[in-house]
Amino acid sequence: MREYKTQMEAAKRGIITPEMKTVAEKECMEPEKLLELVAKGQVAIPANVNHTSLSAEGIGSGLKTKINVNLGISGDCKNYDVEMQKVNMAVKFGAEAIMDLSNYGKTNTFRRALIKTCPAMIGTVPMYDAIGYLEKDLLEITAKDFLRVVRAHAEEGVDFMTIHAGINRRCVEAFRREGRKMNIVSRGGSLLFAWMEMTGNENPFFEYYDEVLEILREFDVTVSLGDALRPGCIDDATDAGQIAELIELGNLTKRAWDKDVQVMVEGPGHMAMDEIAANMKLQKRLCHGAPFYVLGPLVTDIAPGYDHITSAIGGAIAAASGADFLCYVTPAEHLRLPDLADVKEGIIASKIAAHAADIAKKIPHARDLDKEMAKARHEVDWDKMFDLAIDGEKAREYFESTPPADRHTCSMCGKMCAVRTTNMILEGKKVEFCSEK
Repeated sequence: MREYKTQMEAAKRGIITPEMKTVAEKECMEPEKLLELVAKGQVAIPANVNHTSLSAEGIGSGLKTKINVNLGISGDCKNYDVEMQKVNMAVKFGAEAIMDLSNYGKTNTFRRALIKTCPAMIGTVPMYDAIGYLEKDLLEITAKDFLRVVRAHAEEGVDFMTIHAGINRRCVEAFRREGRKMNIVSRGGSLLFAWMEMTGNENPFFEYYDEVLEILREFDVTVSLGDALRPGCIDDATDAGQIAELIELGNLTKRAWDKDVQVMVEGPGHMAMDEIAANMKLQKRLCHGAPFYVLGPLVTDIAPGYDHITSAIGGAIAAASGADFLCYVTPAEHLRLPDLADVKEGIIASKIAAHAADIAKKIPHARDLDKEMAKARHEVDWDKMFDLAIDGEKAREYFESTPPADRHTCSMCGKMCAVRTTNMILEGKKVEFCSEK
């Protein structure tokens, strides 16, 4: 039995855990430096003691930007085999985290299989699962019932949980007073708001937050403080409700750290580009440097079917400005449960955003693959380019769909390829087109 309960407790006591060693190696960072960041709460290593298949990852200051893939069944789409295919795809393309957002029936069979085999961090939103798990209507669920679901997920091996503890009565008052175009778009936030309004009670996750933390500490689960009042359209961004909740999340962050529970803070969903950087700085200030996890942000509201692009634009800006963890968005966002093709598009778009941000943040070795790609392009080495590409299969498929007569070019430029022309001149060769056979 280990001598510490959580990664944060170990770090505060100067103990370098096996998970810290794994993360330090992945990040090319000295374990002692990583330990300091974990002790301060600036880095989280979500690692439930019961998730034995986990390959630990760090999220936070000075580390590579990580991405999360949402999946799970709904009442209209109940095929767990397809969801497991999405899991395998996410792992193949390097997603560091998977959130099971299943909201239909008994979801723990799938979740247990996921935790047993998946090396990625696993996250859940217990609020989503409460109705199916408890088999009760929302109005019949008690505060203690919600805590039962949190414990069940923790016992199963979930590494991080979204807990919407910040939407208390003070935040609801700010939300009601100001008004919004889209009101509440967080599924968990809307359910809690409805429960609070129907029962007249305080948010149970806020009222019993210390008990939630005790459960999370027991299994070393990282709390991901959910943004129930995140903006659902760009006109609602940075309003009183969002900021009021963010202030509450800052206080909840410190309370979690006091109990050695690791924290991530969740951030806005829709936001104009010129507001993103300021929001990242505000979150870091109000939440004391805790890792920031953002959904997007989506920088425009008029691109259904292409929201993986609107999200990648916002995600790149957010991560370059301080966000640490990007939740992917697929082309199916706002339209349907994503299929396998949608999931792939969402993962690739998010990976591009994260990598671009890491270059801007000067994360160690972030440019290494880009330098290798430049060398391969200079040498017109197509096989090497495909090996280096985020999605080499697609790159090869595109190239070979219209094969060039000369493999040292592509079908767009042919022998007028700028790289070929310059290489030939620098090698002392003559460039001719009409006389070449």
